[in-house]
Amino acid sequence: MKWVALILVVIFTTLQYRIWFGESSFREIKQQLEKVDNIRKENKELELRNQKIVAEITDLRDGKDAIEERARYQLGMIKEGEVFIRILESR
Repeated sequence: MKWVALILVVIFTTLQYRIWFGESSFREIKQQLEKVDNIRKENKELELRNQKIVAEITDLRDGKDAIEERARYQLGMIKEGEVFIRILESR
């Protein structure tokens, strides 16, 4: 009878070890779920970035306002007859 109990304890211990520390253990599953959450967050951020880029491309293709705005702010260009005034903050 002692041998049967000992064998059952060994089997139980082996199964418990696999559940907590082996392949597909609770710890590993939790780590994989965290990775999935991080990837989903990153994908959402990338989707938002892509939507902004698509909107900007559409705006540049369809409207002259976006092109004019870029010329003004990024290239420092002004229209003919306009006066450019720059106000600097004192430090």
